[in-house]
Amino acid sequence: MAVLKINLPKIQKNIATLDEIFSRNNVGWSLVVKILGNNTEILKAILSDDSLNNFHSVAGSHWQELRMVKEINPEITTMFIKPPAIRNAGNVVRYADISLNTSKYTIEVLNEAARKQKRTHKVIIMIEMGELREGIHREGLVEFYDSIFQLSNIEVVGLGTNLGCMHGLRPTYDKLIQLVLYQQLLESKFNRSLPIISGASSITIPFLLKKTIPRGINHFRIGEAAFLGTTPLTNRPLKHLNTDCFEFEAHIVELSLKDTTPDGEITEAAIGHTSDFKPTQEKSYKALLDFGILDVDAHNLFPIDESVRFFGNSSDLTVYDLGDNAHGYKEGDVITFKVNYMAVAKLMTSRYIEKSIIR
Repeated sequence: MAVLKINLPKIQKNIATLDEIFSRNNVGWSLVVKILGNNTEILKAILSDDSLNNFHSVAGSHWQELRMVKEINPEITTMFIKPPAIRNAGNVVRYADISLNTSKYTIEVLNEAARKQKRTHKVIIMIEMGELREGIHREGLVEFYDSIFQLSNIEVVGLGTNLGCMHGLRPTYDKLIQLVLYQQLLESKFNRSLPIISGASSITIPFLLKKTIPRGINHFRIGEAAFLGTTPLTNRPLKHLNTDCFEFEAHIVELSLKDTTPDGEITEAAIGHTSDFKPTQEKSYKALLDFGILDVDAHNLFPIDESVRFFGNSSDLTVYDLGDNAHGYKEGDVITFKVNYMAVAKLMTSRYIEKSIIR
Protein backbone atom coordinates (compact mmCIF):
# COMPACT_ATOMS: atom_id res chain seq x y z
CA MET A 1 0.00 0.00 0.00
CA ALA A 2 1.24 3.49 -0.86
CA VAL A 3 2.08 5.61 2.17
CA LEU A 4 1.80 9.30 3.04
CA LYS A 5 4.42 10.16 5.66
CA ILE A 6 3.49 13.03 7.99
CA ASN A 7 6.19 14.74 10.04
CA LEU A 8 4.25 16.08 13.02
CA PRO A 9 7.13 17.98 14.73
CA LYS A 10 7.81 19.93 11.52
CA ILE A 11 4.13 20.88 11.21
CA GLN A 12 4.10 21.99 14.85
CA LYS A 13 7.25 24.05 14.26
CA ASN A 14 5.61 25.77 11.27
CA ILE A 15 2.55 26.61 13.35
CA ALA A 16 4.70 28.04 16.15
CA THR A 17 6.72 30.11 13.66
CA LEU A 18 3.59 31.49 12.01
CA ASP A 19 2.05 32.29 15.39
CA GLU A 20 5.13 34.30 16.27
CA ILE A 21 4.99 36.16 12.92
CA PHE A 22 1.32 37.07 13.35
CA SER A 23 1.78 38.06 17.00
CA ARG A 24 4.71 40.30 16.04
CA ASN A 25 2.52 42.00 13.43
CA ASN A 26 -0.51 42.32 15.73
CA VAL A 27 -2.91 40.26 13.59
CA GLY A 28 -5.03 37.27 14.48
CA TRP A 29 -5.18 34.07 12.48
CA SER A 30 -7.18 30.91 12.00
CA LEU A 31 -5.54 27.55 11.36
CA VAL A 32 -7.38 25.98 8.40
CA VAL A 33 -7.33 22.21 8.94
CA LYS A 34 -9.28 20.96 5.91
CA ILE A 35 -6.08 19.42 4.47
CA LEU A 36 -6.15 16.85 7.30
CA GLY A 37 -9.43 15.29 6.20
CA ASN A 38 -10.88 13.27 9.07
CA ASN A 39 -7.58 12.36 10.75
CA THR A 40 -8.37 12.91 14.42
CA GLU A 41 -4.94 11.69 15.58
CA ILE A 42 -3.02 14.47 13.82
CA LEU A 43 -5.62 17.10 14.67
CA LYS A 44 -5.55 16.17 18.36
CA ALA A 45 -1.74 16.35 18.48
CA ILE A 46 -1.75 19.79 16.83
CA LEU A 47 -4.51 21.24 19.02
CA SER A 48 -2.85 19.92 22.18
CA ASP A 49 0.45 21.60 21.34
CA ASP A 50 1.50 24.71 23.27
CA SER A 51 2.36 26.49 20.01
CA LEU A 52 -1.34 27.18 19.45
CA ASN A 53 -1.79 29.45 22.45
CA ASN A 54 -2.25 32.72 20.54
CA PHE A 55 -4.31 31.76 17.50
CA HIS A 56 -7.83 33.10 16.97
CA SER A 57 -9.62 29.93 15.86
CA VAL A 58 -9.53 26.63 13.99
CA ALA A 59 -11.22 26.76 10.59
CA GLY A 60 -12.63 24.17 8.23
CA SER A 61 -14.87 23.82 5.21
CA HIS A 62 -16.87 20.84 6.51
CA TRP A 63 -18.87 20.86 9.71
CA GLN A 64 -17.58 17.34 10.49
CA GLU A 65 -14.06 18.78 10.83
CA LEU A 66 -15.29 21.34 13.33
CA ARG A 67 -17.17 18.68 15.25
CA MET A 68 -13.85 16.85 15.69
CA VAL A 69 -12.27 20.08 16.96
CA LYS A 70 -15.05 20.58 19.51
CA GLU A 71 -14.76 16.96 20.65
CA ILE A 72 -11.03 17.48 21.25
CA ASN A 73 -11.47 20.83 23.00
CA PRO A 74 -14.91 22.50 23.30
CA GLU A 75 -13.26 25.79 24.30
CA ILE A 76 -11.54 26.30 20.92
CA THR A 77 -13.26 28.86 18.71
CA THR A 78 -14.24 27.33 15.37
CA MET A 79 -14.88 28.96 11.99
CA PHE A 80 -16.73 27.58 8.95
CA ILE A 81 -14.94 29.13 5.98
CA LYS A 82 -17.26 28.64 3.03
CA PRO A 83 -20.89 29.70 2.53
CA PRO A 84 -22.94 27.02 4.34
CA ALA A 85 -25.41 24.79 2.54
CA ILE A 86 -28.88 25.47 3.92
CA ARG A 87 -29.47 21.81 4.75
CA ASN A 88 -26.39 21.90 7.03
CA ALA A 89 -27.45 25.03 8.93
CA GLY A 90 -28.16 23.20 12.18
CA ASN A 91 -24.76 21.49 12.24
CA VAL A 92 -22.93 24.67 11.21
CA VAL A 93 -24.49 26.55 14.13
CA ARG A 94 -23.83 23.64 16.49
CA TYR A 95 -20.13 23.21 15.67
CA ALA A 96 -19.00 26.55 14.21
CA ASP A 97 -18.86 29.61 16.41
CA ILE A 98 -18.38 31.78 13.30
CA SER A 99 -19.25 31.26 9.64
CA LEU A 100 -18.42 33.16 6.45
CA ASN A 101 -21.57 34.15 4.58
CA THR A 102 -22.80 35.83 1.42
CA SER A 103 -26.52 35.01 1.25
CA LYS A 104 -29.22 36.82 3.22
CA TYR A 105 -31.50 33.80 3.00
CA THR A 106 -28.79 31.47 4.31
CA ILE A 107 -28.11 33.78 7.25
CA GLU A 108 -31.83 33.86 8.02
CA VAL A 109 -31.83 30.05 8.10
CA LEU A 110 -28.76 30.12 10.38
CA ASN A 111 -30.60 32.59 12.60
CA GLU A 112 -33.55 30.22 12.93
CA ALA A 113 -31.21 27.30 13.71
CA ALA A 114 -29.43 29.41 16.33
CA ARG A 115 -32.78 30.43 17.87
CA LYS A 116 -33.80 26.79 18.21
CA GLN A 117 -30.44 25.96 19.81
CA LYS A 118 -30.69 28.99 22.11
CA ARG A 119 -27.37 30.45 21.02
CA THR A 120 -25.98 33.39 19.08
CA HIS A 121 -24.18 32.59 15.85
CA LYS A 122 -21.47 34.95 14.61
CA VAL A 123 -21.01 35.70 10.93
CA ILE A 124 -18.44 37.42 8.74
CA ILE A 125 -19.90 38.97 5.61
CA MET A 126 -17.83 38.14 2.54
CA ILE A 127 -17.47 40.82 -0.15
CA GLU A 128 -16.74 40.22 -3.84
CA MET A 129 -13.38 41.78 -4.73
CA GLY A 130 -12.89 40.38 -8.22
CA GLU A 131 -12.10 36.70 -7.57
CA LEU A 132 -15.64 35.80 -8.72
CA ARG A 133 -16.10 33.20 -6.04
CA GLU A 134 -18.13 33.94 -2.89
CA GLY A 135 -18.98 37.51 -1.91
CA ILE A 136 -21.82 40.02 -2.14
CA HIS A 137 -21.70 43.00 -4.48
CA ARG A 138 -20.12 45.99 -2.78
CA GLU A 139 -22.79 48.45 -3.82
CA GLY A 140 -25.40 46.52 -1.80
CA LEU A 141 -23.34 46.17 1.35
CA VAL A 142 -25.13 48.79 3.49
CA GLU A 143 -28.60 47.39 2.80
CA PHE A 144 -27.34 43.83 3.26
CA TYR A 145 -25.76 44.62 6.62
CA ASP A 146 -28.85 46.52 7.77
CA SER A 147 -31.10 43.52 7.11
CA ILE A 148 -28.74 41.08 8.84
CA PHE A 149 -28.29 43.42 11.79
CA GLN A 150 -32.00 43.00 12.59
CA LEU A 151 -31.79 39.21 13.12
CA SER A 152 -32.21 38.12 16.73
CA ASN A 153 -29.63 35.32 16.97
CA ILE A 154 -27.01 36.53 14.51
CA GLU A 155 -24.05 38.76 15.38
CA VAL A 156 -22.05 40.25 12.52
CA VAL A 157 -18.45 40.33 13.74
CA GLY A 158 -16.59 41.36 10.61
CA LEU A 159 -16.06 41.57 6.89
CA GLY A 160 -13.96 39.34 4.69
CA THR A 161 -12.97 38.54 1.15
CA ASN A 162 -11.39 35.71 -0.80
CA LEU A 163 -8.48 36.45 -3.09
CA GLY A 164 -6.32 33.93 -4.90
CA CYS A 165 -8.14 30.62 -4.33
CA MET A 166 -9.84 30.25 -7.72
CA HIS A 167 -8.32 32.66 -10.26
CA GLY A 168 -5.16 33.42 -8.28
CA LEU A 169 -6.06 37.09 -7.96
CA ARG A 170 -3.24 39.08 -6.39
CA PRO A 171 -4.16 40.53 -2.95
CA THR A 172 -3.04 44.09 -3.68
CA TYR A 173 -2.98 46.96 -1.21
CA ASP A 174 -5.71 48.73 -3.20
CA LYS A 175 -8.09 45.78 -2.97
CA LEU A 176 -7.49 45.20 0.72
CA ILE A 177 -7.81 48.87 1.67
CA GLN A 178 -11.31 48.80 0.16
CA LEU A 179 -12.25 46.16 2.74
CA VAL A 180 -10.99 48.40 5.54
CA LEU A 181 -12.93 51.36 4.17
CA TYR A 182 -16.15 49.32 4.06
CA GLN A 183 -15.61 48.38 7.70
CA GLN A 184 -15.21 52.04 8.63
CA LEU A 185 -18.33 52.96 6.64
CA LEU A 186 -20.51 50.37 8.38
CA GLU A 187 -19.16 51.09 11.85
CA SER A 188 -19.83 54.79 11.36
CA LYS A 189 -23.31 54.41 9.87
CA PHE A 190 -24.64 51.84 12.33
CA ASN A 191 -22.51 52.69 15.39
CA ARG A 192 -21.59 49.04 15.82
CA SER A 193 -18.18 47.36 16.03
CA LEU A 194 -16.90 45.02 13.31
CA PRO A 195 -13.68 43.78 14.94
CA ILE A 196 -12.60 41.18 12.34
CA ILE A 197 -11.34 42.15 8.88
CA SER A 198 -10.50 38.77 7.32
CA GLY A 199 -8.95 39.54 3.98
CA ALA A 200 -5.82 37.44 3.97
CA SER A 201 -4.55 33.89 3.58
CA SER A 202 -1.27 32.09 2.85
CA ILE A 203 -1.06 34.02 -0.43
CA THR A 204 -0.87 37.28 1.56
CA ILE A 205 1.94 36.36 3.96
CA PRO A 206 4.72 37.78 1.71
CA PHE A 207 2.92 41.14 1.74
CA LEU A 208 2.64 41.01 5.53
CA LEU A 209 6.36 40.32 5.87
CA LYS A 210 7.10 43.30 3.61
CA LYS A 211 4.55 45.38 5.59
CA THR A 212 2.64 46.24 2.41
CA ILE A 213 -0.90 45.41 3.52
CA PRO A 214 -3.30 47.92 5.13
CA ARG A 215 -3.07 48.11 8.91
CA GLY A 216 -6.78 47.35 9.27
CA ILE A 217 -6.46 43.82 7.86
CA ASN A 218 -6.28 41.96 11.16
CA HIS A 219 -7.17 38.34 10.42
CA PHE A 220 -5.52 35.66 8.25
CA ARG A 221 -6.94 32.25 7.28
CA ILE A 222 -3.90 29.96 7.00
CA GLY A 223 -3.65 26.42 5.67
CA GLU A 224 -0.93 25.93 3.05
CA ALA A 225 1.78 27.90 4.87
CA ALA A 226 1.23 25.93 8.08
CA PHE A 227 1.27 22.47 6.51
CA LEU A 228 3.45 22.92 3.42
CA GLY A 229 5.58 25.96 4.32
CA THR A 230 4.78 27.62 0.97
CA THR A 231 2.68 30.47 -0.38
CA PRO A 232 0.33 30.14 -3.40
CA LEU A 233 1.54 33.58 -4.53
CA THR A 234 4.78 32.11 -5.91
CA ASN A 235 4.58 28.42 -4.88
CA ARG A 236 7.90 29.05 -3.19
CA PRO A 237 8.99 28.31 0.39
CA LEU A 238 8.40 30.90 3.07
CA LYS A 239 11.46 31.74 5.12
CA HIS A 240 11.93 29.72 8.34
CA LEU A 241 9.12 27.28 7.47
CA ASN A 242 9.50 23.54 6.81
CA THR A 243 8.50 22.47 3.31
CA ASP A 244 8.96 18.72 3.86
CA CYS A 245 6.22 18.01 6.39
CA PHE A 246 4.72 15.43 4.02
CA GLU A 247 6.30 12.80 1.78
CA PHE A 248 4.57 10.23 -0.42
CA GLU A 249 5.94 6.74 -1.08
CA ALA A 250 4.53 4.35 -3.67
CA HIS A 251 5.60 0.79 -4.42
CA ILE A 252 6.60 -0.64 -7.78
CA VAL A 253 4.18 -3.52 -8.45
CA GLU A 254 5.44 -4.25 -11.96
CA LEU A 255 8.61 -3.27 -13.82
CA SER A 256 9.35 -4.23 -17.40
CA LEU A 257 10.84 -3.00 -20.66
CA LYS A 258 8.00 -1.79 -22.87
CA ASP A 259 7.36 0.24 -26.01
CA THR A 260 7.14 3.99 -25.63
CA THR A 261 4.01 4.32 -27.81
CA PRO A 262 0.71 2.42 -27.63
CA ASP A 263 0.11 -0.27 -30.25
CA GLY A 264 -3.37 -0.10 -31.79
CA GLU A 265 -6.26 2.26 -32.49
CA ILE A 266 -6.69 5.03 -29.89
CA THR A 267 -10.31 5.56 -28.76
CA GLU A 268 -12.10 7.76 -26.22
CA ALA A 269 -12.42 4.86 -23.77
CA ALA A 270 -9.53 5.90 -21.52
CA ILE A 271 -10.46 7.13 -18.03
CA GLY A 272 -6.93 8.09 -17.06
CA HIS A 273 -4.41 10.65 -18.19
CA THR A 274 -1.22 10.42 -20.21
CA SER A 275 1.85 12.62 -20.22
CA ASP A 276 3.12 14.89 -22.97
CA PHE A 277 6.55 13.44 -22.18
CA LYS A 278 7.89 11.52 -25.18
CA PRO A 279 10.84 9.17 -24.53
CA THR A 280 13.56 9.31 -27.19
CA GLN A 281 14.11 5.54 -27.31
CA GLU A 282 11.72 2.95 -28.77
CA LYS A 283 11.60 1.00 -25.52
CA SER A 284 12.06 2.06 -21.91
CA TYR A 285 11.43 0.65 -18.45
CA LYS A 286 7.91 1.27 -17.19
CA ALA A 287 7.18 1.09 -13.46
CA LEU A 288 3.59 0.52 -12.32
CA LEU A 289 2.95 2.13 -8.93
CA ASP A 290 0.19 1.25 -6.46
CA PHE A 291 -1.95 4.39 -6.64
CA GLY A 292 -4.23 5.97 -9.22
CA ILE A 293 -6.23 9.08 -10.00
CA LEU A 294 -8.80 8.08 -7.38
CA ASP A 295 -6.07 8.63 -4.77
CA VAL A 296 -4.21 11.67 -6.11
CA ASP A 297 -3.52 13.60 -9.30
CA ALA A 298 -0.01 12.67 -10.41
CA HIS A 299 0.55 16.22 -11.66
CA ASN A 300 0.65 17.27 -7.99
CA LEU A 301 3.44 14.80 -7.23
CA PHE A 302 7.14 15.45 -7.84
CA PRO A 303 9.54 12.47 -7.85
CA ILE A 304 12.65 13.10 -5.77
CA ASP A 305 14.57 11.08 -8.38
CA GLU A 306 14.35 13.40 -11.39
CA SER A 307 15.01 10.51 -13.79
CA VAL A 308 11.54 9.17 -12.93
CA ARG A 309 9.01 10.66 -15.39
CA PHE A 310 5.21 10.45 -15.27
CA PHE A 311 3.92 8.42 -18.23
CA GLY A 312 0.22 7.82 -17.55
CA ASN A 313 -2.37 6.61 -15.08
CA SER A 314 -5.76 5.02 -14.58
CA SER A 315 -8.16 4.80 -11.65
CA ASP A 316 -5.89 2.71 -9.42
CA LEU A 317 -2.45 2.43 -11.11
CA THR A 318 0.10 5.00 -12.24
CA VAL A 319 2.91 4.39 -14.74
CA TYR A 320 6.30 6.11 -14.59
CA ASP A 321 8.99 5.93 -17.25
CA LEU A 322 12.43 5.03 -15.83
CA GLY A 323 14.32 5.30 -19.12
CA ASP A 324 17.20 2.83 -19.02
CA ASN A 325 16.60 2.27 -15.29
CA ALA A 326 20.10 3.46 -14.51
CA HIS A 327 19.38 3.40 -10.78
CA GLY A 328 18.49 -0.27 -10.85
CA TYR A 329 14.93 -0.15 -9.55
CA LYS A 330 13.20 -3.49 -9.09
CA GLU A 331 9.72 -4.69 -8.22
CA GLY A 332 8.92 -3.99 -4.59
CA ASP A 333 11.11 -0.87 -4.46
CA VAL A 334 9.71 2.49 -3.39
CA ILE A 335 9.47 5.68 -5.44
CA THR A 336 9.42 8.78 -3.22
CA PHE A 337 7.63 12.02 -4.06
CA LYS A 338 7.44 15.57 -2.84
CA VAL A 339 3.84 16.78 -2.67
CA ASN A 340 1.94 20.04 -2.99
CA TYR A 341 -1.13 21.18 -1.06
CA MET A 342 -3.71 19.56 -3.34
CA ALA A 343 -1.83 16.26 -3.33
CA VAL A 344 -1.80 16.13 0.46
CA ALA A 345 -5.47 17.07 0.69
CA LYS A 346 -6.43 14.28 -1.72
CA LEU A 347 -4.12 11.68 -0.15
CA MET A 348 -5.36 12.46 3.35
CA THR A 349 -8.94 11.75 2.32
CA SER A 350 -8.14 8.52 0.45
CA ARG A 351 -8.97 5.56 2.66
CA TYR A 352 -6.65 3.38 0.58
CA ILE A 353 -3.49 5.38 1.32
CA GLU A 354 -1.69 4.47 4.53
CA LYS A 355 -0.88 7.39 6.86
CA SER A 356 2.42 7.13 8.74
CA ILE A 357 2.88 9.78 11.44
CA ILE A 358 6.43 10.69 12.46
CA ARG A 359 6.50 12.03 16.02
